[in-house]
Amino acid sequence: MRKESYDFLKRLLSTPGPSGREEAVSRVWREEARGFAAEVRGDRMGNSFATLNPGGRPRVMLSGHIDEIGLIVIHVDEQGLIRFKGVGGWDPQVLVGQRVRIQTRDGEVFGVIGKKAVHVMEAEERKKVSEIKSLWIDVGAKDAEEARGMVRVGDVAVLDQEPLELPNGRLASRALDNRMGAFVVLEALRLLAGEEGLSAEVVAVATVQEEVGIYGARGAAFGLDPDVAIAVDVTHATDTPGIPKNEYGEHPLGGGPVIARASVLSPLVTDGLISAAEREGIPYTLEADSSRTGTDADAIHLSRAGIATGLVSCPNRYMHSPNEMVELGDLEGCARLIAAYVRSLGPDADYFVR
Repeated sequence: MRKESYDFLKRLLSTPGPSGREEAVSRVWREEARGFAAEVRGDRMGNSFATLNPGGRPRVMLSGHIDEIGLIVIHVDEQGLIRFKGVGGWDPQVLVGQRVRIQTRDGEVFGVIGKKAVHVMEAEERKKVSEIKSLWIDVGAKDAEEARGMVRVGDVAVLDQEPLELPNGRLASRALDNRMGAFVVLEALRLLAGEEGLSAEVVAVATVQEEVGIYGARGAAFGLDPDVAIAVDVTHATDTPGIPKNEYGEHPLGGGPVIARASVLSPLVTDGLISAAEREGIPYTLEADSSRTGTDADAIHLSRAGIATGLVSCPNRYMHSPNEMVELGDLEGCARLIAAYVRSLGPDADYFVR
């Protein structure tokens, strides 16, 4: 991966942006897009758009959600300890003992997630898994008054975990689900920016609020009314212990893009992505879903009178944890695949079922 792209990816991963409060990380994305896109804008929901070749045909939407799972303050008790809920789907076990960055009107407040120490638990308590309602955030306040001067109910937080570079081009970080997708769609746009004779109008979209209901993609797709769309997200890497391949398929780190075949996806788009991968010599694996995909694709394909939609994913270990892991070559493969597919589209591309 070129250094400039890698630096951009790390900026995305380091910037807080839980669902509903994506402003800071969206600004990072739009700033990068201005270097090569013809048009860059936002909308009222918080989605960000970067357009190449405006007025071209067909209109192609590339969607990657930029929000991450996080926490939200719901109560400050008399000891100054902060109770919270999850924003998006957490396994509470991974929260115990983590450091957090609370986003407040006066800047970031740092704290730690606490629970009762094992030494003072009763025997039966030790056998129970942690629940979020039994955890709290400690910001070091001496009492409720001090804590309430630091944070307000409704402030959001992310885990304090910076990207960690590992051997073999592997990267661990919070928020790879799905800053990776927002990165890939903009990287695909960059690859297309220097193309001669590009027919399509291509709009990369960093969508919001996916982790709480796939809301941003719904509004973005309705506003754009594209002819075709490709959603980009993570999928489970299945090369770790205990993940049955007969249930989840075979998608190792380094295996390349994962192209989905699903009931809600357009076979025309899916087959086009497969053909592009084979034409370009890009390794890939196939993933099957019998109904919905759990990604932006589920909202996009239902927009207006229906949009022909495909899904490209990247294998990700330890999803919804502070140390998700991907291989950079897979991200590059996803961007190359999408660019190759878009490059092949002519002005008369037809997605109607005959």
